[in-house]
Amino acid sequence: MKIVAPAGNMERFYAAVKAGAQEIYMGLKGFGARRNAENFTLEEYKEAIDYAHKRGVKIFLTLNTIMMEKEMEFLYPNLKVLYEHGLDAVIVQDLGYFKYMKENFPNMEYHGSTQMTVGNHYEAEYLRKLGFTRVVLPREMTFEEIKKIRENTSIELEIFVSGALCICYSGNCYMSSFIGSRSGNRGMCAQPCRKKYENSSGEKGYLLSPKDQLLGFEEIKKLKGIGIESIKIEGRMKDPNYVFETVSYYRDLIDGIKAQEKSSELFNRGYSKGYFYGNDNYIMNKDYSYNLGKNLGLLSGKELKLKSRVVLGDGIIYLSKDFEKLGGGYINKIELKNGDMSRKSAEANEVIVLKDVPRGSKYVFKSYSKEVNDDAQSKMKKEEQRLLISGNFIGHIGEKPVLELVAKNNLGIEVAVKVIGEKEIEKASKKSLTSEELREKISEMGDSTFTLGEFSCDIDEGIFMPLSVLKSLRRDCVEKLEKELVESYRRKAGNRYSLPIVEEKSREIELVAIVSNLVQENIVKKYGIEKIYKRGIDIAKEGSLIEHDLNSKLASNLYQLLENNNDKVMVNWNLNITNRYSVEVLAETGKVESVIISPELSFEKIKELGKTSVKKAILGYSRLKGMYIELPLFEKEREILKNEEGDTFTAIKNDVGNTEIYLEKPLNILNDLKKLNDLMIDEVVLEFTTETGAEVEKVLEDMKNRTGFYKAYNYERGVY
Repeated sequence: MKIVAPAGNMERFYAAVKAGAQEIYMGLKGFGARRNAENFTLEEYKEAIDYAHKRGVKIFLTLNTIMMEKEMEFLYPNLKVLYEHGLDAVIVQDLGYFKYMKENFPNMEYHGSTQMTVGNHYEAEYLRKLGFTRVVLPREMTFEEIKKIRENTSIELEIFVSGALCICYSGNCYMSSFIGSRSGNRGMCAQPCRKKYENSSGEKGYLLSPKDQLLGFEEIKKLKGIGIESIKIEGRMKDPNYVFETVSYYRDLIDGIKAQEKSSELFNRGYSKGYFYGNDNYIMNKDYSYNLGKNLGLLSGKELKLKSRVVLGDGIIYLSKDFEKLGGGYINKIELKNGDMSRKSAEANEVIVLKDVPRGSKYVFKSYSKEVNDDAQSKMKKEEQRLLISGNFIGHIGEKPVLELVAKNNLGIEVAVKVIGEKEIEKASKKSLTSEELREKISEMGDSTFTLGEFSCDIDEGIFMPLSVLKSLRRDCVEKLEKELVESYRRKAGNRYSLPIVEEKSREIELVAIVSNLVQENIVKKYGIEKIYKRGIDIAKEGSLIEHDLNSKLASNLYQLLENNNDKVMVNWNLNITNRYSVEVLAETGKVESVIISPELSFEKIKELGKTSVKKAILGYSRLKGMYIELPLFEKEREILKNEEGDTFTAIKNDVGNTEIYLEKPLNILNDLKKLNDLMIDEVVLEFTTETGAEVEKVLEDMKNRTGFYKAYNYERGVY
């Protein structure tokens, strides 16, 4: 089982490699699901690829967002450079972008991002047949569900084990997008889940903020036993020390060492085991949503009984009873309760006296651990990941010496080099070279990226070579192997592929409805809408597939489409269709009649899509869903949430116990339907979710009379 480590810049990249990560995921500047990370320039990326390949490490490019067609064309030159340079894989969310890349760059691996929300073996196997080699499963999966997927597909499985948890299913969170145009599906999430909320039951706090994830020895052992190919660490925006310590910790666990984690000393907003044991509210931290570090204890005046060790140079912060930051600083002097001020450290359960404690302080947290940071820095200077190679030395008296070195690259290809010495080998007059001495000298790889494994010799008895000649032979052979190894990854791209743009003519638009209950359905029928779909469950988890109606003609996930009993299915908007390539991939299933284009696209972008082989639809009315959450967050079936800006949302518990959060201010463009003729669409969808019968009636009456409010959300402003 391998470790997939994060790298947000070169410093973090080096930290991940030194800690022992075999696979590293990294973004290009301006693209990917962490666009706010520093990320890499094209030249830095090429440098990182070569550095990694010399050490047997793989590099995965993160393009795990929804894509516009113009962006695909814009990215092509950079992708071509990285493909030809030897990039190992691309992590992708957008099925259309996968099709585009697979056609243009066929000899490369493609991994389905967790943003695709592939939660069952049907969807995983579908990706494998399309040409994906790996899928990153949602963080919401249990051990039992992961095991079931493993048993029913041969595609590689990757699992998140550490770092930040999104409260919403990745790829199905639209809150940031609909509130302020910063789309999580475009790598620009403003993290509304980390803000304060109040609900209609009077509960206040960070009601949507989960703890981070951190697994232990038993969990890693279970995943290893299931047969997971790789475990993934979140943290492209974390510092190098965090990356190094976290990778080192999981490296030890995989190797069977019950290591002590230190990540909580470097970044900490509370930790849980995530969803592996089920969807329990213990993963939530409603008190605070930011990194506070490690809780040192409760203050009693200026006295603090320590929960854990502190040393000179540690950073501390003071918090109120509501976990608001009141101040902080570094420990420059340790004073014990008995007045002793000679110590450089204090241990758990000892009482220390603090000076200048801010008024109202209740908690003290360690925000910076000097020992852990110093230890990480020290180890990073010493540690180096090396590639295991084999060697062979041929030495006969009167002939020139030959050194052969062989490495295997990440593609499984053997790279062999041979260097012949300049002078013939002499017969030893005194001490001769033995095979043991040859191995010892040749294995001294110095600053190279290799370590010598198997070694064979074919030598005469009594040979002699000056050590300087042997060292020179070794150095030349190592340099040649490093160069040949890097070159072994190079490949050429073929002819450029893209879908031709076919102009369309405007046509008559049909009204379609999606309803949640019989009351809504009957009212919709009364207004003459004939094509009506019943809402289902958005996420198809392995453990809840039985809850999905495969006779429904509305598919809100790939499972509902792939296993549907109908051949004229509408694909729902949460499948994030933003380009024609995605439409055509889904159309190839033979079951698609129409697709609802993502409401994250502007009118302008929708118009640019061009002709597709199936019908295109857009939302005309919807109380937009902002989040789909695995947890039953609240006891009540329905709660009203309010954020600090005054925005309100409705949270409901659905039929499988998940939480759905809806915006209170609906999308509504129904009073100007003629305006939509220029968009070259076939259908306008009215989606009814939490509305009462009276509210549905009002929407339809307003549409008939061309009255009522108009709110277009991202249709007019677009997303970042």
